[in-house]
Amino acid sequence: MTVKTVGLDLAKDVFQVHGISENGRVIFNRAIKRAKLLAFFETLPPCLVGMEACGLSHHWGRQLRKLGHEVKLMPAGYVKPYVKRGKSDAVDAEAICEAVRCPTMRFVEIKTEDQQAVLAIHRTRDLAVRQRTQLANMIRSLLREFGHILPIGIEAVAAFAKRHLDGDHPDMPEIANGLLGVQCYQFLGLNERIAGY
Repeated sequence: MTVKTVGLDLAKDVFQVHGISENGRVIFNRAIKRAKLLAFFETLPPCLVGMEACGLSHHWGRQLRKLGHEVKLMPAGYVKPYVKRGKSDAVDAEAICEAVRCPTMRFVEIKTEDQQAVLAIHRTRDLAVRQRTQLANMIRSLLREFGHILPIGIEAVAAFAKRHLDGDHPDMPEIANGLLGVQCYQFLGLNERIAGY
């Protein structure tokens, strides 16, 4: 009996594959280690492969397309209604297999490596912005503890950080000023990285 549709539940190390024939008969539902996944799909005739959309699914989607399979990604929320019983990898793979065959299902386009690289820039910049905000709040908090208040805005913190590193230190204990210097240095470094991203 020939496999026509496969539901692939992605994981870090062990993937679950659920394969059915054209009439819906289950041919396999088994776990496969990451290192053996492509070899497994190489043995299958070209078929429809469904996966829940996530960062990892784009990579595997590209790999399976190279092997001649038709790959479709679906939002996880759209697959959830197809889960018939308690949560497990085998049940999830079965639900994915059923969902990908639904004629009204909405799919997610597989991203290219370049598209994923651009998204990595956005995520990295977002992380740096959050870290900069944390540092700005820490600098403001430390200054407030010694009675110094900075004006509102990230620019005010940047201006203070530059002045501090140039030697214009507020009236506070040397230890606190030393820690403030480290934070100002980190803050300005993050500012430069954010501008670079």
